[in-house]
Amino acid sequence: MTDNHFPIEKIKNGIKDILTEPDIRFCGLIDCTGKLIVGDFKEGIVPLETDSRRKQMYQELAHRVANRQGFDANLGRVKYSASRRENVVMMSFPIGRYVILIITEPSVNIDRFAWKIIYKLEHQWAEFYGF
Repeated sequence: MTDNHFPIEKIKNGIKDILTEPDIRFCGLIDCTGKLIVGDFKEGIVPLETDSRRKQMYQELAHRVANRQGFDANLGRVKYSASRRENVVMMSFPIGRYVILIITEPSVNIDRFAWKIIYKLEHQWAEFYGF
């Protein structure tokens, strides 16, 4: 699959929709190299990390997502991964050669919220899985 077939406009709209959810701080689409393609913080949210630290975080996330795919044959594809930290919850949703990163307030119910996001992304997952 080439990037020409990836529905960036649909993803942009999905990100706007996700950013309307309560408890959301950030939602973005990151490519397999760790570059932020589209996304931002919710209006009024102050990032907890600098620009350079966020870029490093995106690169590390892309690397982790790629490494997890080695287990897909026996365990199945990763639908999402979550990390509860003291100040935020970070969730990643692999979608094709990309990953959607969502950062929420720490009070969010991870599983309930993840399934809401999965529902919003299900069409893209079905069409655009794989590197």
